[in-house]
Amino acid sequence: MNKQEKSALLKQKNLEAEQGGGEKRIASQHKKGKLTARERIALLIDEGTFEEIGKFVKHRCRDFGLENETYLGDGVITGYGNIHGRLVYVFSQDFTVFGGSLSESHAEKICKIMDLAMKNGAPVIGLNDSGGARIQEGVVSLGGYADIFYRNTLASGVVPQISAVMGPCAGGAVYSPAITDFIMMVEDTSYMFVTGPNVVKTVTHEEVTSEELGGASTHSTKSGVTQFSCANEVECINNIKKLLSFIPQNCEEDAPVYPYQSSGDEKRVVLNDIIPENPNQPYDMREVVEGIVDDGDFFEVHKNYAENIIVGFARIGGRSIGIVGNQPAVLAGVLDINSSNKAARFVRFCDAFNVPLLVLEDVPGFLPGTDQEWNGIISNGAKLLYAFCEATVPRVTVITRKAYGGAYDVMNSKHIGADMNFAWPTAEIAVMGAKGAAEIIFRKEIAASDDPESKLQEKVDDYTETFANPYRAANRGFIDEVIEPENTRTKLIRAFKMLENKVDKLPKKKHGNIPL
Repeated sequence: MNKQEKSALLKQKNLEAEQGGGEKRIASQHKKGKLTARERIALLIDEGTFEEIGKFVKHRCRDFGLENETYLGDGVITGYGNIHGRLVYVFSQDFTVFGGSLSESHAEKICKIMDLAMKNGAPVIGLNDSGGARIQEGVVSLGGYADIFYRNTLASGVVPQISAVMGPCAGGAVYSPAITDFIMMVEDTSYMFVTGPNVVKTVTHEEVTSEELGGASTHSTKSGVTQFSCANEVECINNIKKLLSFIPQNCEEDAPVYPYQSSGDEKRVVLNDIIPENPNQPYDMREVVEGIVDDGDFFEVHKNYAENIIVGFARIGGRSIGIVGNQPAVLAGVLDINSSNKAARFVRFCDAFNVPLLVLEDVPGFLPGTDQEWNGIISNGAKLLYAFCEATVPRVTVITRKAYGGAYDVMNSKHIGADMNFAWPTAEIAVMGAKGAAEIIFRKEIAASDDPESKLQEKVDDYTETFANPYRAANRGFIDEVIEPENTRTKLIRAFKMLENKVDKLPKKKHGNIPL
């Protein structure tokens, strides 16, 4: 074979690899409203920067007729490139080749780029679209999954890991995304479950569709497994890009800081009118967020799950920050099992990747009831407490209204290591609400009164005046400053600037034992 023939052979193999499972299967993929693996990469990676690795890899199976059917690339495209000029590693499963099923070779390709990501300190993005383990390969396919899980775990907290589920993801395949930092799903075309509808029907006799059992809507609202539910694949890929703009490349880097030119006046007068006169009337904490952050731009995470707390990314003075805020508009902003888990996971991510934390607090306490107690509100609430206590990033809290009981402690109080704690004049910091406190403290006096209702109201008013304000806490130094709402943004820009070189070390240990 001469030089020209060798060059032609290379060109032929490249074309063959780029065809995946062939035109018919590509057409079938498009018919389902799904992009191909290569089209997804083209949308995700900066034009002209993608470098493919393992393009000519084939499977090694010689059983059940697979020796007669091979495809270059073996059902997954792997490589590296740039997103907004920053290095990332990516794998994109190709459903047109054996349904994207995972073989030994397929897994080795994924593991190779994960190893490179760890060595070079760059994010890993997985575009999942797979029928699961390649059954014909038996245990080596299962071993391939475990090899990936192991690397997911080692990489956790070292480099960001983002999973986009853009098709089926079932059985053992679901555990790799579950270990990663963020999962995005596409409505109507993706699903995740450990056992499918047929098995569920056999074992429990429940009739359920794939979408009901493990679709994007289910996992973004009921289970909380996925942080983002996207209307289509383009939105999903754009969300990945936006998410990356808020976070560093690895655990050794600081969160991104973008050029910011102050107008000179950072006052936001609109914040003065958000808190209602009636302390029991709800309001939307997102309005507070929008009034504080640059351009009102808040990239919310887990938006439709545990809506009594909001978490997400924003910028203040050009600096990336993570925001955790109680949401008075839902369940009065109480902490419960789901909201504690949601916020704890977000706090731990931000701490792992040096993203400063802002806590906006309006919490009347933990949700009471047998359902919460029997399902472990104690240990689940402790997860959020543990996450804040362990966090060494800059941590700032603003108490907008209620801060009652143990929930006051948990929500990034000065006592658990917060750096700066502000309160608005509307803040109420106490062991419990005034009515409950008065009923306990003055029970005998109220019972002995000729007019118990008037006496109770009198004691409620006394307790409110004495305790339901920020000044007792400020007198003790638990609140660093009581501020007008309109000045909040100015104070936060200066506080995070002051804390930019913060160094805090945890005691030497192998690892803590978070109450899982």
